[in-house]
Amino acid sequence: MEVGSAVNAVRSRRVLIGDKVQPAVVVIKDGKIHQILSDSNLSDCEVLDVGDSVVMPGIVDCHVHVNEPGRVSWEGFWTATRAAAAGGVTTIVDMPLNSIPPTNTLVHFQEKLREATGKCFVDTAFWGGVIPGNQLELRPMIHAGVAGFKCFLIHSGVEEFPHVTDCDLHAAMKQLQGTGSVLLFHAELDVQQTTEESGDSSHYSTFLQSRPDCMEIEAVRIVTDLCLQYRVRCHIVHLSSAKPLKLIKEARRAGAPLTVETTHHYLCLCAENIPAGATQFKCCPPIRGSHNQEQLWSALKAGQIDMVVSDHSPCTPDLKRLDSGDFTQAWGGISSLQFGLPLFWSSASKRGFQLADVVRLLSHNTAKLCSLDNRKGSLSPGYDADLVIWDPEREFEIEEAGIHHKNKITPYLGFKLQGVVCATILRGQLVYKEGSFSPEPLGKQLLIPQRKSQTHL
Repeated sequence: MEVGSAVNAVRSRRVLIGDKVQPAVVVIKDGKIHQILSDSNLSDCEVLDVGDSVVMPGIVDCHVHVNEPGRVSWEGFWTATRAAAAGGVTTIVDMPLNSIPPTNTLVHFQEKLREATGKCFVDTAFWGGVIPGNQLELRPMIHAGVAGFKCFLIHSGVEEFPHVTDCDLHAAMKQLQGTGSVLLFHAELDVQQTTEESGDSSHYSTFLQSRPDCMEIEAVRIVTDLCLQYRVRCHIVHLSSAKPLKLIKEARRAGAPLTVETTHHYLCLCAENIPAGATQFKCCPPIRGSHNQEQLWSALKAGQIDMVVSDHSPCTPDLKRLDSGDFTQAWGGISSLQFGLPLFWSSASKRGFQLADVVRLLSHNTAKLCSLDNRKGSLSPGYDADLVIWDPEREFEIEEAGIHHKNKITPYLGFKLQGVVCATILRGQLVYKEGSFSPEPLGKQLLIPQRKSQTHL
């Protein structure tokens, strides 16, 4: 079957239906899942038979920095969405930064939509941004279709997206009340340092000491208080420290509509193994120690962390300061959009996680966060026919030649992973197969209808 063509039905001996893996045929009509049949012969349409490969809902990665317009040398919709398709990701949600301009006004959102037109190989939704003074832009952006909003409680890394104060947060929360929208928080807060920042800047430990756990704890405390006060949906992005989990648990018990994500790098990488000068490992909040990592895995298994995302945040090679190896000066961001599924599965499968957990954490809950769970993230009749076809047992090594995002810098180069993506189907169209892409971008822009009421996971 040619890449780019429509798929009428997919047969596999391993289709994930609910929590069960079983033989089935997924019948597709008008881009939607029409019906799921027990493994039988279909005489009235052509069937794509994938043998023993697993068929399950496509990944929904709700934390991706595409950086277009304005910083297309860092990434861009064309390369980001090709990387997504190669990784079995059928929907991404683009962050409001580090594009220029950032998506923090209605006009800027409209500019972002124009820039993305005709460049997306997978479906793409968009977060708006909350910055000082833009609270009156929030409702117009909701009406225009943003999935929700992101803010920073600490310097964002770029001047055009300033972080918010308490006053800004209260103004934004008042605007968001009753809309059903969600506010995402980069939850680190500048705290009084108890020790002076010192040490060799090429040693990872020097950087790690500059972003201690207490920065996340104090930021999460602010988020939980706001969430309980206003009862607006709140979401903590890229939790790296396990220490704030107690605060999150207490707030949820008190009724806070609060969700939390972690990332593949916090689950796969640990501070003890980062070599001197290896600035490709730098991100904010930082990768922490192995004991903390195991606590994150335990929280994930216990349902205290709701989802896992890439936080794909690329840049140009010079900004990573690989020549000097200076962690304090290097750009903080990790590129992994293409490899989220095998990264997660390689570690999760060894810890007792099942394929149904993969769908819950990488597809269903991420779709629900951005109000796409009525059409994405589930293998059910009526849902978009977004499928990833992959071999969970097959191993491969990440090599530069196989990386599809624009700048090939990633800490995962040379990693041997388990789980090869064979094909990706987007709304019934074969957009990726064994290294080849559809000739034209087939992705759509997803504008989110305003919610009638608040829901949370």
